[in-house]
Amino acid sequence: MSGTTQKPTGAQKPTGVLVMSYGTPESLEGVEAYYTHIRRGNPPTAEQLEDLTDRYKTIVGGVFPLRENTNRQVEALQLTLDSIAGEGKYVCYQGLKHAAPYIEDGVAAMAADGIKEVVGIVLTPQYSAMSVGGYMKRAQEEADKRGISFVAVKEYHLHPELIDALSKRVQEGLSRFEDGAGANMLVLFSAHSLPAKVLEMKDPYQDQLLATSAAVAAAAGVQNWQFTWQSAGQTGQPWLGPDILETLEKLASEGVKRVLVTPVGFVSDHLEVLYDIDIEARKFAEERGIRLERIRMLNDDAQYMLAMADTVVKAVANEGADV
Repeated sequence: MSGTTQKPTGAQKPTGVLVMSYGTPESLEGVEAYYTHIRRGNPPTAEQLEDLTDRYKTIVGGVFPLRENTNRQVEALQLTLDSIAGEGKYVCYQGLKHAAPYIEDGVAAMAADGIKEVVGIVLTPQYSAMSVGGYMKRAQEEADKRGISFVAVKEYHLHPELIDALSKRVQEGLSRFEDGAGANMLVLFSAHSLPAKVLEMKDPYQDQLLATSAAVAAAAGVQNWQFTWQSAGQTGQPWLGPDILETLEKLASEGVKRVLVTPVGFVSDHLEVLYDIDIEARKFAEERGIRLERIRMLNDDAQYMLAMADTVVKAVANEGADV
């Protein structure tokens, strides 16, 4: 999606909605350029490139579900906004951090369409200055260059529709086990790790993830749960832990036999879910006598879309105050 979901029409320009996410390569041929962009222009070593390429081949055989999922999410958000606010009131554009259309491309497309007021929202519901904050900074800078008024949605991690959607998936996941949430059973919430220095910054990321996890557990009627990190980068600096493999090792030593992983920090089927959890973590768990299952991801779930749409509408009604 290089432009809008639908073109603005009429004299009254709609409010633009810049939907931002991490991005993914479109094919195996694009993995090196994608990885280089993530590494701030430094190409990966041959070993690093081979490792990442092999992971993509393992889960999808060269097909990249995240790109298609993101496209569907933006389209579904457009339809939801049309439904709750009326057609022509909002128009969604896509902006990615590490792939085209980049965040700046999305803002440029709005400017070309004459849009003057924009709300920025990231598909990830929890805020961190290192993730969501970085997206918003790029969008704000490009909007300023083009004379566009920009409102940032910082988080919506406790929106009732989001919590309800996730809690239903937890209950559904537990039903796959013979006795549901019986003995030796644990719900393990997870999210992408960040460099540990975020704690020194008093970043709200960890607290918001724990708040989402607690709210989902309560709504699903789950008492036995924990939170863990996953998918830490290999940067030579400390990252938030414990990692999911460390957690599974400890759970095995405590006699836990069944785990339902709930990737509360992710909203889509992509590499960190389809490989890091479904392949790597599941194999690690099975080797230690643990049956590991995972909830279905939100993707373009109607309640998730409603949570985002409601948050966007409220941001506009808030007269420009960041929410």
